[in-house]
Amino acid sequence: MKRNTMKIWLALLLSCLLILPMQAMADSQPGDVVVTLGENLTADQRSKLLNEMGVDESVEIVTVSNAEEHEYLGQYISKRLIGTKALSSSKITMGKKNSGLIVKVNHIDWVTEEMFINALATAGVKDAEIYVTAPFNVSGTAALTGIIKAYELSADESIPEEVKQAANEEMVTTAELGDEIGSNQASALITQIKEEMSKNPPETEADLKALIEQVAKELGIVLTDAQLQSLIDLFNKLKDLNIDWTAVGNQLQEAKDKLSNYLSSEEGQNFLEKLKSFFISLIDAIKSLFSSN
Repeated sequence: MKRNTMKIWLALLLSCLLILPMQAMADSQPGDVVVTLGENLTADQRSKLLNEMGVDESVEIVTVSNAEEHEYLGQYISKRLIGTKALSSSKITMGKKNSGLIVKVNHIDWVTEEMFINALATAGVKDAEIYVTAPFNVSGTAALTGIIKAYELSADESIPEEVKQAANEEMVTTAELGDEIGSNQASALITQIKEEMSKNPPETEADLKALIEQVAKELGIVLTDAQLQSLIDLFNKLKDLNIDWTAVGNQLQEAKDKLSNYLSSEEGQNFLEKLKSFFISLIDAIKSLFSSN
């Protein structure tokens, strides 16, 4: 009897030892780090990027392939821009609850930090500090694939494929809009639209159009019909995914801080001053037209 009892206790103890490590792996903690590396990095590039990130080969590493990059970006940008090699890399450090998203970039020359923050918030990534880099200047579009992949591993949370696709589309749409109206203005516009949607989600396409037009007007951004329609199409798609806009808004604090800093900076003030001068000239022209009659 005593021997049978001992066997039972040993079996229970063994079960606990097997289960506990699995639970520990599934529950990410603040400070946990995962690194993503492009699979086409040379050994020297890999070593230098790990050193740049302040980690070594002992850290948890996720490899990202060029095929994965094309899978998520192929619908939105040319194959030439994606390229044939996976080089973009990143370091994801899990943060404390409600700490929001913080992104820093190096050797990324098309996608800005705010664009990454916005796209990641859309995908449902939260409370993390992210560093994106490459061996030399790259567009940065492919980095989002690796970051989301690493976040899923860290947080033990699966992000729906359609949401990943939408996040990539958002990033590309914002970057392309940035080519036309300026990166800061494009990021500010997307950030403010999301902020408004988190407060009062539009119910119809007409509501959405009115919201985008109102935010653009408040920021002094003049959108072409094509640009406006592109944003309506994007946010319509996001709206249909039942995204928690309140949660998205909570992750955008750094992007909102950067928007405030931009508007108060010399560059932002110059932009607002030019806008003010334009309206003054327009009013004067109208006054002149009526006085001549």
